[in-house]
Amino acid sequence: MALNNINPTKTNAWEKLLAHYEQIKHVHLKELKENHPNRKKDFLLKFQDLEIDFSNNRISEETLQLLFQLAQQTDLGDAIHKYFSGDLINVTENRAVLHTALRDKTSQKIVVNQQNIIPEITETLQKIEDFTHKVLSGNWKGYTGKSITDVVNIGIGGSDLGPQMVVESLKYYKTPLNIHFVSNIDGDHVQETLLKLNPETTLFLIVSKTFTTQETLTNALTIKKWFLESGLEKNIKNHFVAVSANLKMVKDFGVADENIFPMWDWVGGRFSLWSAVGLSISLAIGFDNFNQLLAGAHQMDNHFKNTPFDKNIPVVLALISIWYNNFFETETEVILPYSEYLKSLAPYLQQAIMESNGKSVDRNGNKIDYQTGNIVWGSTGTNAQHAFIQLLHQGTKLIPADFIGFKESIHGLTEHHQKLMANFYAQIQALSDGKTKEEVHLDMKVSGQFNQIQSLLPFKVFEGNKPSNVILFDKLTPQNLGMLIAMCEHKIFVQGVIWNIYSYDQFGVELGKELANKIYNNS
Repeated sequence: MALNNINPTKTNAWEKLLAHYEQIKHVHLKELKENHPNRKKDFLLKFQDLEIDFSNNRISEETLQLLFQLAQQTDLGDAIHKYFSGDLINVTENRAVLHTALRDKTSQKIVVNQQNIIPEITETLQKIEDFTHKVLSGNWKGYTGKSITDVVNIGIGGSDLGPQMVVESLKYYKTPLNIHFVSNIDGDHVQETLLKLNPETTLFLIVSKTFTTQETLTNALTIKKWFLESGLEKNIKNHFVAVSANLKMVKDFGVADENIFPMWDWVGGRFSLWSAVGLSISLAIGFDNFNQLLAGAHQMDNHFKNTPFDKNIPVVLALISIWYNNFFETETEVILPYSEYLKSLAPYLQQAIMESNGKSVDRNGNKIDYQTGNIVWGSTGTNAQHAFIQLLHQGTKLIPADFIGFKESIHGLTEHHQKLMANFYAQIQALSDGKTKEEVHLDMKVSGQFNQIQSLLPFKVFEGNKPSNVILFDKLTPQNLGMLIAMCEHKIFVQGVIWNIYSYDQFGVELGKELANKIYNNS
């Protein structure tokens, strides 16, 4: 069954939120905190070793209750049930949305189009494990009998951004293999990658559901031509693997049957890293760690599926985001992971969020007159502090921020980590509380800047009242990263349900492709 089509702006909760917004829009976070002594405790959610502190938001308990009413009045509970049950909620493409099934080892049966998909998922996961062990053990040989040293993932969009982000984020756990990613159709990209490689010891993973994506196929053919300068056609089976649903085209390319991994139409590209699309992840960090990534995501799935809205992490984060997007009209959100390992997280989330919820037509096919998808951007702390955070503090735009941190560092450089987290909490406090004229005046007086107080004081004032969430884990592990990614996936889903849009098609991607092909063919 499809999702229920409910215009959120026509609900009673939306009307109440509009009135409530008028009452609270100028209230400072300092005042909200003073009026709610237990705010830090009441606005804290915990799950496993994840903590979400949302006390630094321009919300009250009344705001939250009205947002929960909005979730109820847009039938979010029913939508969550259909999401996990295999209903064809991606109506425009007549597909289920079941990336959650890829990490569910507890269910014996999930039916899509009258077929139980669990056996095929289990079989594919076993094939990923066997393949990973074979390559990492050195038993998989190149055409000259040498073991594999390098792996190149050839894909774009969801076939590139997700795997690349995970491989980058978890490189502390890396295997001896060197993993490379080729995505852009820019020939310089593929050529620079090939310069580093030995064809005798390199394995190529071609990841494309249709095996017709222009960028992926062009890069794959260029790489094949390069490979055949030293190897033979019969050697392709030793060096090329494909993840695709188009078996004919894969075989025509020369990939051996046993080197083909499946893709399913009930898994969207940007949510596919949990499938064989994540083969590069398994090779990069080992299958056991890949399994931990899946396990962490599944734990978040269970939390999202079974937890009441007021304690449900993805639901609360999604509703707060809607509060800013649709009532404060903020338009953008900034992602600030305080870990250099997570430097690829923001680009990954840009696709996941903006491709999913960048829609202007509702589920009834009607033009929407309210804001939907958020613009997402960001960088790692403390680098961001020496770049764009100036605008967050003293600019004219209101930009909610998600601070992602870890209580422990991986390598154990304690002093570094203490300084990193001191900056983490300092930015959150500075954005929230700001610095008043009186505080600036006193500081300048104490420091002996008497003659500059009048001229400099206005420039040193921070109004504060800038909202943020604290997303805190004990440590960056495969399991915790899986939990974090799944949390973001479910936040996307909640927002799409409430905005009454289809989050799992991406027709906006197609027009540029069509025009590019016409221009190329006519040139």
